[in-house]
Amino acid sequence: MSADESLDDATENESADTDVADPADESPERSTRDRLEAEADRAVSEFDENIVDLLAWLLDTETRARIFVYLRQHPHSTSEEVADGTGLYPSTVREALAELHDEETVSRRKRKNSGAGNNPYEYTSIAPSALVQNAVGQVQSQLNTVFNLDRRLLGDDEDGDVEPVSITVRADGDD
Repeated sequence: MSADESLDDATENESADTDVADPADESPERSTRDRLEAEADRAVSEFDENIVDLLAWLLDTETRARIFVYLRQHPHSTSEEVADGTGLYPSTVREALAELHDEETVSRRKRKNSGAGNNPYEYTSIAPSALVQNAVGQVQSQLNTVFNLDRRLLGDDEDGDVEPVSITVRADGDD
């Protein structure tokens, strides 16, 4: 085999391995639609990541935040379904769900199966507004504790704690 033949064979193999779309095969509409869909997917993904970051602050960990988001999108899911949907380890999901249930951030009920066998729990997260209300209550309590710190340290606790901080959350449309 000559050097030219080897070069031709290598070029043919590269062409076969490379998946290059022929511009004539793709209409401008299709190309634009594909780009728009890709951008929409990227925007949703970035939005979801920003939501997870915010929720991680409220719920203590990214794992718990991902579970909360998944349950908002897929209520009445089992721990196995949550693990599959989030890519988290099943044992991690079960532990986090137990904690979130104890904190009343998620509710659970037994799934009704028509056949014999195990009826797993299915979980649903509380509404985001309830999550915010819980967080506001905790922040308000902590701020009032700081305000009362001097009184406690100086032993001037005769009147009890005062609550100078009051946080009010209004829903849209409330004035």
